[in-house]
Amino acid sequence: MATKTKRFILPEDEIPTQWYNIQADMINKPLPMLNPGTKKPLKAEDLYPIFNQACSQQELNQTDTWIDIPEEVYEQYKFYRCTPLVRAYELEKALDTPAHIYFKNESVSPVGSHKLNSALAQAYYCKKEGVTNVTTETGAGQWGAALSYACKAFGLELAVYMVKISYQQKPYRRSIMQTFGAQVTASPSMSTRAGKDIITKDPTCNGSLGTAISEAIELAMTTPNCKYVLGSVMNHVSLHQTIIGLEAEKQMAMAGEYPDIVIGCFGGGSNFSGIAFPFMRHNILEGAKTQFLAAEPSSCPKLTRGKFEYDYGDESGYTPLLPMYTLGHNFQPANIHAGGLRYHGAGTIISQLLKDGYMGAVDLPQTETFKAGVFFARHEGIIPAPESCHAIAAAIREANKCKESGEKKVILFNLSGHGLIDMAAYDQFLAGDLVDYSPSDEDIAANLKDVEPLQ
Repeated sequence: MATKTKRFILPEDEIPTQWYNIQADMINKPLPMLNPGTKKPLKAEDLYPIFNQACSQQELNQTDTWIDIPEEVYEQYKFYRCTPLVRAYELEKALDTPAHIYFKNESVSPVGSHKLNSALAQAYYCKKEGVTNVTTETGAGQWGAALSYACKAFGLELAVYMVKISYQQKPYRRSIMQTFGAQVTASPSMSTRAGKDIITKDPTCNGSLGTAISEAIELAMTTPNCKYVLGSVMNHVSLHQTIIGLEAEKQMAMAGEYPDIVIGCFGGGSNFSGIAFPFMRHNILEGAKTQFLAAEPSSCPKLTRGKFEYDYGDESGYTPLLPMYTLGHNFQPANIHAGGLRYHGAGTIISQLLKDGYMGAVDLPQTETFKAGVFFARHEGIIPAPESCHAIAAAIREANKCKESGEKKVILFNLSGHGLIDMAAYDQFLAGDLVDYSPSDEDIAANLKDVEPLQ
């Protein structure tokens, strides 16, 4: 009996041993980050007070195409990598599309998402530098869960500021972090000056990633032998996540196909970068024609409706000024369940690539994404995270276009995590209680008044 291969998995000795640094291949390099006081470009050592030195150097590395994965990190990767590349036969059949749909299943990691790929690397570099304490922020809790696991693996103490609305909506993510030994605080809080200022201004503030970042950075800067680590947006995070696409590239070759479209959900850019950058290098260097599509929420549409300017990565202005597509660092996203996508800006690499036309973006309403997630679960057997539902919804849109045109395109998307700890959100969707949000043009324009124009 002829059988169809459902999952493609690399043998352990073929797991990539280097990360891919797309900055080295970009024709137009990302514009420099600026010191907010002097407006001068930052050097790696300017980042040392906040970040560990290795990640600071990776952040500004625009020359080395390949970066070796440290052996200690590689050994931790083997707990869950290689992750499966899956042919979505049942989804294709249900959609009655001629498209071939594949997804990279990052939900099989110990914490259920792709976030562990960078968490392990950053925790290792902190430990190697002699750091004992680490701070971070988390939205939906995927990053906080991953970093709590990584810090336990490398013997670090972790303090997490979790966006308040997610702290309330996702108590079991908080429990995961605490199980691995992390201290978790709802943000904004009264434990930092940044948090106190925000609460004083708006006592009912439900928080945002920008708010939580401000608190985490402040704690790092006021705690001895402590560094701040970040789960998305920054270049070094995108670098670590390229293990996803590098594996997928080999796995697509096993399947005998190559993607026409690569899709990832988009908050700050970590999982989209991870799946897209290794394939995008062939567009940049060889003229390949793969389409890249970032799927963001309509309630936080920085790529589709934001402005490319210099802006802070956090609400209180502790970070350097970043050249990025932004809705303004004071922007407060609506309380959607895809908490990991509620961020006001995009990473500097993504922003430059979007500006240069190497990728596109689409914003999706919350109800459409959950409808897509339920449809996917009923046909492929995996309940996706609310964030991942955005990539699925975008993939379904593209598959339906193929049905209309008759084109047999190959679609690849990143399933960034499972939704088994997000069932309260699915309960609301199934009960018909979820609503869609979209900021007005006036609201976006008001928040963009505080950004710095490009020079």
